[in-house]
Amino acid sequence: MTDAVITGLGATTPLGGDVASTWAGLLAGRSGAAALTDEWAEPLKARIAARMAQDPTEKIDRVVARRMDRSTQAALVAAREAWADSGLADGDVAPDRLAVVVATGIGGINSLLENEEALRTKGPRRVSPRMIQMIMPNSSAAVVSLEFGARAGAITPVSACASGAEAVAHALDLIRLGRADVVIAGGTEACVNQLTMAGFGQAQALSTRNDDPVTASRPFDKSRDGFVLGEGSAILVIERAEFAAARGRTPYARLAGARVTSDAYDMVAPAEEGQVRAMRHALAEAGLSEKDIVHVNAHATSTPTGDGNEARAIHEVFGDAALVCATKSMTGHLLGAAGALEAVATVLSVHHGVVPPTPTLVDPDDDLPVEVTRAQARQMEVPAALSNSFGFGGHNTALVFASV
Repeated sequence: MTDAVITGLGATTPLGGDVASTWAGLLAGRSGAAALTDEWAEPLKARIAARMAQDPTEKIDRVVARRMDRSTQAALVAAREAWADSGLADGDVAPDRLAVVVATGIGGINSLLENEEALRTKGPRRVSPRMIQMIMPNSSAAVVSLEFGARAGAITPVSACASGAEAVAHALDLIRLGRADVVIAGGTEACVNQLTMAGFGQAQALSTRNDDPVTASRPFDKSRDGFVLGEGSAILVIERAEFAAARGRTPYARLAGARVTSDAYDMVAPAEEGQVRAMRHALAEAGLSEKDIVHVNAHATSTPTGDGNEARAIHEVFGDAALVCATKSMTGHLLGAAGALEAVATVLSVHHGVVPPTPTLVDPDDDLPVEVTRAQARQMEVPAALSNSFGFGGHNTALVFASV
C-alpha cells in the first residue's frame, strides 16, 4: 500500500495567524474565545465566538481579497503557508499530479448575507457580479487550485463538522489510488454572524456562558453547556512518501490510515457505533492495533450528549490506554475546518512528542471512562495518534498519524 506523508502545515485560527502561533497557543492553554461586541450580537442568547486572531486580509492583496468570501481568504492564507512549509516550488509537481481537497461546512454565507442585504435595501444592481463565485462551497478549493496550478482535481467535501477531516481522508485515497503525488488538503470556515449563531442558539448547541468566554467551552466537564463558534482554516500538504523522499524532504509524520463512516441513525444525535467503526477501520487501514495508539485528539465539542458518546466510543476501542485531549476547549469549534485543524495538532503531537492540554476541564463527568489532559500539556512519546471528527447528518471520520 502506498505510504502518504505530511510535509507542510498551514493555519490561521483564533489562536494565531499561522501554525507556530496556533501551536504555541495550544500548548500554553490559551483561549481564542471572546465576547462579541457587535451590535447584531446583542439580542442573541449566546454572545461568544472565537474569531481569527489575524484578519486574513492582512496577508492578501486588498483587490484580490474583495473577490473572496472570508472563508476563502482564510483557506488561501493557510494554503500558502502549508505550501511554503513543504519546501515545494513551482515546477516540482506536474500539474496533473497535484490535487486540492478543501472542505467547508457552510461556505460563503457571509457574502450571501451581505448581498441579500444589498438586494433588500438598495436593489438588484447593488448585488455583486462576483456573488455566485464567492458563495459557492467549492470556491475555496477552486481558489487554491488556481493559486498552485493543481489539475488533478479541486474537490470540496461538505460533511458538516467532519468536513475538514474528510478532506484529509480523501487526500489519502487520491494518493493510494495513484491519482496524485501531492494533495493540498484541509478545511475552512468563517460564519460568525447573527443568522448562523441564532440558528445554533435555537438548537441549544452554543454555550451561553457570556460572562466567561475564555472558559465557556468545557469538553468532558460536568458544567459544559455547548460549543463556542470559531472560524479559520487549516491546510496540510500530503505527499506520496516516495515523492517526498526523492526530493529529500523529511516529513512531519505519516498519514497511516483514514476511514469515513455514516450512522444512518439521526440527523443530529450521534451514534457511538458509527464512531467506533470509523476508528477501528482507520486502524485496520493503517495496519496498527489499538495498543499502538497512545493519544486521541477528540472531536469533543462541549455538548452535553456528544462528549459522553464519544468518550464511551473511544473507551470501547482503546480502553483507558490512550491519552485524550480536546483542543476545541481553546480554539472553539471551527465547523468545517475543525477536523483539519485537529489533524494539524495531532501531526504536531506525533512530531514533537507532546499532547496539548484541555485547560477548561475542571470537574470531569463522574463516569468519564477515558483519561483527558487537564491544565498542562503532557510531554510523552507519541508514535501513533488518532483524530476524531463527527458531523450532523451522521458523518464520522477518523484519521491515524504515525511517526516516520
